[in-house]
Amino acid sequence: MAKYQLLLPKMGESVAEATVINWLKNPGDKIDADDAVVEIATDKVDSEVPSPVSGVLIEQLCQKDEVVQVGSPIAIIEVEGEEEHVVEAAPVSSQPEAPIMDPEPVPEAVVEKEIPGLEHLTKPDVPAIQSSGIRFYSPLVRNIANQEAITQAELDDIPGTGAEGRLTKDDLLTYLEKRQPSPAQAPQALAASSAPKAAQPAYTPPPTQTYRTSGSDEIIEMDRMRRLIADHMVMSVQTSAHVTSFVEADVTNLVYWREKIKAKFEAREGEKITFTPIFIEAVAKAIADMPMINVSVNGTQIIKKRDINIGMATALPNGNLIVPVIRRADTLNLTGLVKSVNDLANRARLNKLRPDDTADGTFTVTNIGMFGNIMGTPIINQPQVAILAIGTIKKKPAVLETPTGDVIAIRHMLYLSMSYDHRVVDGALGGSFLKRVADYLEHWDLNREL
Repeated sequence: MAKYQLLLPKMGESVAEATVINWLKNPGDKIDADDAVVEIATDKVDSEVPSPVSGVLIEQLCQKDEVVQVGSPIAIIEVEGEEEHVVEAAPVSSQPEAPIMDPEPVPEAVVEKEIPGLEHLTKPDVPAIQSSGIRFYSPLVRNIANQEAITQAELDDIPGTGAEGRLTKDDLLTYLEKRQPSPAQAPQALAASSAPKAAQPAYTPPPTQTYRTSGSDEIIEMDRMRRLIADHMVMSVQTSAHVTSFVEADVTNLVYWREKIKAKFEAREGEKITFTPIFIEAVAKAIADMPMINVSVNGTQIIKKRDINIGMATALPNGNLIVPVIRRADTLNLTGLVKSVNDLANRARLNKLRPDDTADGTFTVTNIGMFGNIMGTPIINQPQVAILAIGTIKKKPAVLETPTGDVIAIRHMLYLSMSYDHRVVDGALGGSFLKRVADYLEHWDLNREL
């Protein structure tokens, strides 16, 4: 019999670790190929890790609620056959399994690799944190330590809650919240503060209070995703100077056009055409016209994004919210946007999104009109600088200008509301951008072909 390590697979360019939330197989359980072994959660989505081989689970290498780095072993599976044949087993999500072997000597120096998504951070001029040889530090932990000018000795003294006392990202961030720089560290801290740095204040949940409750009150504990949403929303309000602008659009031509082509489109493409992909197309065009709305902020730096990646806020059956991302939306035609929107929305509701599906958004759209709302003041999805809320389309009397004079007619009207970060987006840009989106929707071609 041979033993194999099941590794935590790579789950996307921006994901370096995951939390074990539930073991689906216990030691002694028989496993067939492609059976799900464990449920994991990243800061974006929950997913399952399947086994690429058949065998028996003999050991779980991490506990529930433990944070595990990508590529780390999470379980040992005993399989039939000789060990040399096991390397041919199919990989898990492009991360190959490795046979158990004697550990190799730890090199004296570790070359730090670039962490995707952190390239824009400016490193202070301090010695890079290296592995001390006593304790393993992930590249993400070392990068944070370098940013915060933490010495190797200080890093070694921080208690860790990971496997075998490993220091996790959460351990380090918790330490940093309470850390007071010593006199010896003051010069380094001063040097670090001179470099531009992301203004991301740490969010501390409000303390638990004693409330008077009656016998009919129900106390509901937030689930993990709701806690993440709560943290992210409060952090966004603490980070950005929110301001919201509104505009009303006459989308009568758009409504008539969709009604005319939707049956033919569904018969041809096998997809329903909703208003959401049409709105996303208008937003992508407006961003191409005014690219300074497609930015993020890093301290005193404005980072202008090359790609137009539009997130669409999606309500889940359990009441939570997730924002899958349509990458390079400006390169897709309307048919492609329809397929992308429907695919992401369906997989979101079935909990089948991959971590990359929610990464790297540069602008967010939320369609609150689906719930009968006419307008709203949405909270910015950090680190973006703007979010557009689309209200419901309602028939209203409106004044139309005609060659023979003004008339009142029944029109399909829509409110668009956009919250933006007033640190970098002024009213001229925010208002002009919002009006440009409305113009694209109002001047819809009734004879457009798909």
